[in-house]
Amino acid sequence: MPQSSLLRDSRHRKLLFSAGLSWLFDAMDVGMVSFVVAALSVEWALGSHQIGLLTALNSVGMAMGAAVAGSLADRYGRRSVLLWTLLVFSLASGLSALATSFAMLCALRFAAGFGLGGELPVASTLVSESVPAGVRGRAVVLLESFWAGGWILAAVIAYFVIPDYGWRTAFAIGALPCLYALYLRRAIQDSPRYRDAATRDVRPKLGARIASVWSPDHRKSTLALWVLWFTVVFSYYGMFLWLPTLMVMKGFALVKSFQYVLVMTLAQLPGYFTAAYLIERYGRKFVLVCYLLLTAACAVWFGSAGSPAMLMTAGACLSFFNLGAWGAMYAYTPELYPTAVRSTGVGLAAAFGRVGGIIGPFLVGDLVSRGTDVKAVFAVFFVAILLGALAIAFLGRETKGIDPDAPARWRASGT
Repeated sequence: MPQSSLLRDSRHRKLLFSAGLSWLFDAMDVGMVSFVVAALSVEWALGSHQIGLLTALNSVGMAMGAAVAGSLADRYGRRSVLLWTLLVFSLASGLSALATSFAMLCALRFAAGFGLGGELPVASTLVSESVPAGVRGRAVVLLESFWAGGWILAAVIAYFVIPDYGWRTAFAIGALPCLYALYLRRAIQDSPRYRDAATRDVRPKLGARIASVWSPDHRKSTLALWVLWFTVVFSYYGMFLWLPTLMVMKGFALVKSFQYVLVMTLAQLPGYFTAAYLIERYGRKFVLVCYLLLTAACAVWFGSAGSPAMLMTAGACLSFFNLGAWGAMYAYTPELYPTAVRSTGVGLAAAFGRVGGIIGPFLVGDLVSRGTDVKAVFAVFFVAILLGALAIAFLGRETKGIDPDAPARWRASGT
């Protein structure tokens, strides 16, 4: 089937758009946190350690959500788990607007993270299983591109809402996805691959699925994935959740930092679109390694930027390559496992990655509280991203055009 068929088949367009909107709401919630903590640090007089703890707890929830939802989706279906996780995170996000203490806000952000972390790997698995192999990678990268739309929406809300109406109103907007879940309930179905497995009752128990993920057939790929997810999530959440605060540290006013972050976030879209094109032309490994190496270089550039123009340019390039790598990572991960254990494998990799999302923001908070220079902070991310690129380059298996449910052919494809 030609690659353009993704745009011609109305079923695929509907699935991509429906799952993409849920992805957009996820990104809006994560982006909102990065802007809200910058405002809360002023209103509630939060220190660097408290900001780091708040963002880290959100990632703890995401780690648990990814592992739990991934395992449940292999047992009970992608569609139902996707809907429930969407409801959990949107309700918790909306209730965050009513938080009266730092502890209460932390608890609600944990719950929001649980739902959000569970939804993302399940959505990518559903899309990957539902489209033809010739457009599979491109479809998942385009799904991930909705993340940029969510961040842009978060930046717009932060710029126009938070200064005049406060952070509570911004969180209240995060409850809107509850209404969208009612539409999503009718708009999507489980993938044909999963329905076939469920009909034949080819659904191993949890212990067997975890053992399969680390079996000789998958061990090398799983190791590469876990290193990749850890380093990418560690650097992304460490850098981007702190971006508004770090820009204030560089001398920009709070509202002005929202403007700069909005401009930098717009650069994510061409990053996704170029990755979507290249991933089907040159393969998953090529896109991942190239985009990660360029992300690492941009991290050093951003950390050393001294003028507003250079800061904005470096930040835009950082967004371009980092989010393009994210899209390739989400496209690559489901292709490494067969249907019976796919969501479990994706969920466990994402969960391990979220451990990096816990450490990253907390580490930045600790470094900032110690008076560490921004340049040194971004040097840490340079090293982490470089390790992720090396893991894929030397341990990763190319999956372009390969059917994950045909192990013999898959192994014969080499690396």
